[in-house]
Amino acid sequence: MVVVLPVAILFAVFKWVFDLVIGLIQPLTGALTATSDFHGFLANIIALFITLFLCFFIGIVVRTGFGRVVHGFIDTKLLSIAPGYNMIKEVIVQMFGGKKVPLSRVALVEIFGSDTLTTAFITDENPDGTFTVYIPQSPSPLTGNIYHLKSRYVHPVNTSVEEAMKTIISFGAGSSKLIASRKK
Repeated sequence: MVVVLPVAILFAVFKWVFDLVIGLIQPLTGALTATSDFHGFLANIIALFITLFLCFFIGIVVRTGFGRVVHGFIDTKLLSIAPGYNMIKEVIVQMFGGKKVPLSRVALVEIFGSDTLTTAFITDENPDGTFTVYIPQSPSPLTGNIYHLKSRYVHPVNTSVEEAMKTIISFGAGSSKLIASRKK
């Protein structure tokens, strides 16, 4: 199970993403099959390439002066009034737009002014010198708390986010590497 289950889950995720994409381009695939001899898998692949080319073309147009003006108008005047658009846009920009990834730096922090340390992720450095950190709960790192701490309570460590996540998911097992990597 330990060997087979991760592979099965990976294939299930790939299949889900593939089915999602095929479902989204289905109108284009239907048009291709109705107007040409392309059918099935080949029509899906061609529709996918047409969609990718269209996205690439729109990206090039938006980089021009005229494209920036049109995109700005559509973005601020039309789409921003749609409920949830700004939140979805911010998530997409955060993921793909080159902004600093929120969980990119690991630290050990003192949250209540004691010498007790907890694993945290630095999500922001504030203008006043304080840090905003996210402290995930074990074993589910998707739940946790956000704290704003003075810099003296935040101790960055030389470890990867993946290593820190492993210690969180495994109830702290392997934390000796995390503590040893603390910057002095």
